[in-house]
Amino acid sequence: MKIETNRAACEGHGLCEQTAPDIYALDEQGYVYVRVPEIPPGLEASAEAGARVCPVAALQVRR
Repeated sequence: MKIETNRAACEGHGLCEQTAPDIYALDEQGYVYVRVPEIPPGLEASAEAGARVCPVAALQVRR
């Protein structure tokens, strides 16, 4: 599983990071990035939950 980010869509709400801090973080400019290149099986549900809460759909889960 991988997460694709759309930095142009990201508004820096940080809900993804609040929901799944092991997966998502905001950089110095306030844009989301994924902490790990490939999501380990034990964190898949957390990664999906973080993507779902994004109010601007800047995160896409790819299997």
